[in-house]
Amino acid sequence: MPKQRISLADLVRSSGVPSDGAGPLSAALGGFDTRSVDSQSHPTVADLSECLFFSPGDGRIWLQDQRMILLHSEALGSLRRELVDSIGLDKARGLLTRAGYVSGARDAQLVRQQWPDADPPAAAIAGTRLHALEGVVKVEVVHVHYDADSGDYEGEFLWHNSSEDDEHITAYGVGGSPACWMQVGYATGYVSTLFGRLIVFREVNCRSSGDPLCRVIGKSVERWDDPQEDLRYLNAQAFVGAALPESPAARVADLDAYAPERPGPDPTLVGASSAFNAACHMLQRVAPTTATVLFTGESGVGKEMFASMLHRIGPRCDKPFVALNCAAIPETLMESELFGVERGAYTGAGQSRPGRFERANGGTLFLDEIGTLSFVAQGKLLRALQEGEIERVGGTRTIPVDVRVVAATNVDLRQAVRDGSFREDLFFRLNVFPIHLPPLRDRRNDIPLLMSHFLAHYQKKHQRSVPGFSQAAVKAMFNYAFPGNIRELQNLVERGVILVTDGEPIEVHHLFSSGEPLTQEVLSLEMHGDSAATLSRAPLPGAFGLAAQPLAADPAARPLEQAEVTLLRQAIRRSGGNLAAAARQLGISRATVAYRIKKYGLEATRP
Repeated sequence: MPKQRISLADLVRSSGVPSDGAGPLSAALGGFDTRSVDSQSHPTVADLSECLFFSPGDGRIWLQDQRMILLHSEALGSLRRELVDSIGLDKARGLLTRAGYVSGARDAQLVRQQWPDADPPAAAIAGTRLHALEGVVKVEVVHVHYDADSGDYEGEFLWHNSSEDDEHITAYGVGGSPACWMQVGYATGYVSTLFGRLIVFREVNCRSSGDPLCRVIGKSVERWDDPQEDLRYLNAQAFVGAALPESPAARVADLDAYAPERPGPDPTLVGASSAFNAACHMLQRVAPTTATVLFTGESGVGKEMFASMLHRIGPRCDKPFVALNCAAIPETLMESELFGVERGAYTGAGQSRPGRFERANGGTLFLDEIGTLSFVAQGKLLRALQEGEIERVGGTRTIPVDVRVVAATNVDLRQAVRDGSFREDLFFRLNVFPIHLPPLRDRRNDIPLLMSHFLAHYQKKHQRSVPGFSQAAVKAMFNYAFPGNIRELQNLVERGVILVTDGEPIEVHHLFSSGEPLTQEVLSLEMHGDSAATLSRAPLPGAFGLAAQPLAADPAARPLEQAEVTLLRQAIRRSGGNLAAAARQLGISRATVAYRIKKYGLEATRP
C-alpha cells in the first residue's frame, strides 16, 4: 500500500507545543524548561506519536495498550443531540462529563506507566499533547502553579478549535452556557489521576456561549469556594476513584461478585472485550440452573476456568467440583474412572473405590476433551446422564447420583456426529446450553489485562521485580497470532519474568525466544529524524528492532549481546549521541538504553 506522510511539524503545530521545546509553554510553567523534558525522554509529541499504532488486519487502533477509534465528529455530535433531546441537557452533561473523565484518567495512566520517572509538570504537558493528538482540541497554557509539598494546584488554559463546541453550535447555536463538557471531564480526570488528588476544572469562557475562545481554570477542590455544582455533574463522590482501577489487571469479570470465598487456587476470569463479556453474560444466565453446559473453543482458551467459575457462582458451590480430562485416560480405564470399581473386579483391584460421578455427587462433574471418548464409553456415559444412576465396574447394585455435568471440547462435535465418531444422542444430551469461548486473537482487547495479570502473578511466584513491558514488547504481543491462546500468553509472560533482569522492562527477545514466528505486519508511526513522521507498512520489529523472524534457539547462531551492542552503536551514531532519540529508534525506553550503554561500556558521546 502507498505510504502516507504526516509532517511532524504539523503534529507539533496542531498540538500547540513549541517545536523547539521553548517559548510560552516553558514560561507558563514558571521556568520549567520543556527542552529538559525532551532530553530526559519525558513524553514529547514524538514520544506520544510513537505510542499510536494501527492494526488494519483486525480493525483496531492502539494508543499503547488502550484501544482507540477514529470517530466522525458529526457522529459524536449526533449522539450528543440524541442525549440532550431524550434525557435533558442536565443529565446529558453529567454523562458526557463522566465519559470525559474516564478518557482523561486512562491517558494519565498511560503516561504514568510509560514514563514513570517524568516530573508531574512534564507529565501534565503530555495531557495537552495527547488531547491534541486525539483530535479533540488545541491547548494553550496560560499559567500553571503546582506545589509538590502541599499538593496545591492551579492552572489556566485556553482551548482552540474545540470539536465539542463545533458540534454543539451546529446543533443549538450560540447559547448562554459553556458546552465543552467532555473536555472539562477529561482535564479533571487526567490531572486528578496524575497528581493523586481531586482537581476540578471549570470552563469560565466558551465559544458556545459567545466568547471568542474557551478558557478553563483548574484548582485543587478545596481551593474552590463552590465546587458543589462541578461535583454534581461529575458525581465525584461516587465516581472519582471508583470509575477506574489502579491497574488493568484489576478489571476482572463481574462474576467474582457472585462467587463465595473458597480456599484453593483463584480461578479469576480476566477480560474486558465484547467477546469475553458475552461469554460471561451467558455464564451468569445459566449458572443458577442445573442445566448441562457444553463449552466449545480452541485449546488454551480457558474452558476449565469458565467451568470452575460456573460451579463457584452456581447453587452447588458448596459441593465438590470434580474434573476429568478424557484425553488423558486410556480407553480401558475410562469406565472405572467414571463409575468406580468394586474390589476384585479385575486383577489389581485390591479395594473398592468410587468413580468421578460418585465423588462429584451433589456437585459438578467437568468432562474436558469429551470428543475423545470411545463409542463404548459414550454409550455408558449417556445412560448415566439419562438415568441419574451408575454401576461400579464389577458391581451388582445401582448407585443414584445427582451431578451437574459440564463438558468441554476443542473439536466440532456436529462434524464428529456427521463423521460417525460421536453419538448423536449424546451430543444432544450435552448440548443443552452451549457457550463458545473465542480464541485470543478475537479478543485482543484482553491482551493487556492478561499480560498485567500474569505479570503480577509470576513476579510473586518467582520473587522477581519487573516494572512492566517495553513498548516494542506490547506491540509484538498485540500482533502475535497466539496459536496456543491464553495458555501460550501465560507461558510467554512467565518466560519473560524469568529471563529479564530485575528492574528492567520485559523486551521482545525475552518473550519470543523459542522460535515463535513474528511475521504479522503492523502499521505504526515511525519517526524519521526530527522533521517527519511516516505512516508506513513495516514488519513488526523483533528484539531491539531486529527484523521480524524467529530467534535462534542456539546462542552461538545469534549472539544476543553482540546484536544488542551492534544495534546500540548504530542507534547512538544515527542519533548523534541523543539517548532519547536512540531509544525511539530501538522502540525501548531511554532508561533501558542508558543501562545497556553502562552494561557494555559503550560511549554515548556525539561522534
